[in-house]
Amino acid sequence: MEPILRSELLTPWEPGIFSLVVFAAVVLVLVGFLLFISAWLGEKSPNPDKLRPYESGIIPTGEARLRYPVPFFMVAIFFLLFDVEGAYIFSWAVAARPLGWTGWFQIQYFIVVLLGGLAYIWAKGGLTWGPQRD
Repeated sequence: MEPILRSELLTPWEPGIFSLVVFAAVVLVLVGFLLFISAWLGEKSPNPDKLRPYESGIIPTGEARLRYPVPFFMVAIFFLLFDVEGAYIFSWAVAARPLGWTGWFQIQYFIVVLLGGLAYIWAKGGLTWGPQRD
């Protein structure tokens, strides 16, 4: 792999900043154009039936917002954390041979830190769902 020189950054033939800027500009212009056209050509006929929330064909009664228990959110955050852990471990597994023993020690340290975090969550009661037993 060769380094990209400063003079090659703005050329359209090399992967660099210029290609990214052109792509981003084209995407933004296209999205803006499509939103403008849909707002301009779209039919606007608001009435009470269209403004009412749609709940699978059932006319809503009462407040639509429900309170979720805190453990629901905690388990969601724990899932995200340990899902990212899986992505790091799988990417390490792909590059395990070139990384050698240094990479092996680094992934072992990573796993130990995550297991320590899991033990801390468990000790603090973050994984407890049901009522507390006395």
